[in-house]
Amino acid sequence: MMDVAGRRIMVVGLGRTGVSLTKFLAGKGAKVTVSDHKSPAELANYLDEIDHLELSYDLGTHTPRTFIEQEMIILSPGISPELKIFEYARNHGVRVTGEFEFASQFIEEPVLAVTGTNGKSTACRLMERMLSLSGINVWLGGNFGTPLIDYVLSDKKVDVIIAEVSSFQLEHVESFNPHNIVFMNLAENHLDRHRTFESYVNAKRKIFRNTNHKTTSVLNADDKRVVDLARDPIVQRGRILYFSRKAVLEPQIMNIGGAVNVRNEIRLRVGPEIEIFRTDKMKMKGRHGIENIMAAILATRELGAKPEVIQDVIDNFPGLEHRIEYVRKAGGVLFYNDSKATNPHAVIRALDAFDEPVILVMGGKETNLNYEPLIPFIRQKVKNLILVGEVKERINRALGDYTETFLIGTFEEAILIAYQKSRIDDIILLSPGASSHDMFDNYVERGNYFKKLVNKFS
Repeated sequence: MMDVAGRRIMVVGLGRTGVSLTKFLAGKGAKVTVSDHKSPAELANYLDEIDHLELSYDLGTHTPRTFIEQEMIILSPGISPELKIFEYARNHGVRVTGEFEFASQFIEEPVLAVTGTNGKSTACRLMERMLSLSGINVWLGGNFGTPLIDYVLSDKKVDVIIAEVSSFQLEHVESFNPHNIVFMNLAENHLDRHRTFESYVNAKRKIFRNTNHKTTSVLNADDKRVVDLARDPIVQRGRILYFSRKAVLEPQIMNIGGAVNVRNEIRLRVGPEIEIFRTDKMKMKGRHGIENIMAAILATRELGAKPEVIQDVIDNFPGLEHRIEYVRKAGGVLFYNDSKATNPHAVIRALDAFDEPVILVMGGKETNLNYEPLIPFIRQKVKNLILVGEVKERINRALGDYTETFLIGTFEEAILIAYQKSRIDDIILLSPGASSHDMFDNYVERGNYFKKLVNKFS
């Protein structure tokens, strides 16, 4: 574990993560400088939390001289390491790292790291329930909502840490070495940050950087890009378990270990015996929920989750808020909130959950994503496409010719038009396929506002 006492360390990005980092470092005797491009007035709430600490500040700007005076710079996940000020610091011998990589150096407990483009949060919550209800003490955080440094700061001791890990957190990985890795899937995302899909994949690949013979990796056999990653000799150093919704793969997967969906069963093998779990009572909406469940079972069964607990979780887990979340029925129309769908791949997963006609509301911040993979699903599933936000023109060029499409000025109007176009038994689905940051602070605020609007309909 790193000794930070007396070292000059800068924290960049004073949000929730930055505050926790600052408290930890100051508590360990580091000479801390806090930097953020926002003004003190904009950061007032966060500054109130740390005003009792002895700190230096570089707010409202990034002063190059202050940056090169540091021994280490730690970035919050939302801060891109590619900014020129960090290149300048690195060229002057300053180490630049991220909160997740830094915090992981202070953790001795086994870490179950979950990554992928979609399904991470649902899989993490399933794993938490399967383990905790089996009597195993668990801490859940990372990209899920609580920074990893909060666990270090708390002085808690648990049996297993479940960490949802984003590409932003993986960019900085050098020594992070999880005991178990779950890789859900891999599709185009966050190109406003990573610029190219290859760069995004390279960030995700870093989760395997320190794989060894003790590592178990749980991988999606139905995702060609994930299977391609598994061919890397680094990944092959550990044990690999696959999960698949394709019954045809059952003989192969049962031979090497893993899980496969056959009709209303999940057939699992992590040891000498094959175990069977039923899915006919599951409450979670969406066929992709089977993938989340299989990944969760494989990761937790090896860590001691009990079969009867796993079956109970399968039967009763309702899914996450803002992820194909049933809101209400009004005028014979069913409303679903899928605000967490911030990329086209997530929209495909949502549309796959419905057999009824769908009125789809999409749009948000422009992040240079490719929407053409949605074409066959728009043709087959969507009776009306309602577009809003910065990215609506791009989506319209890609998808507008394949169904009746409307480009709307405001979010409120978009939801109203969707309702006006609906008929009894239709589905109105908010599945934006884009970040919320053009109109909202985050997908939670967007989803809650959608529900507020929907609940006003008579």
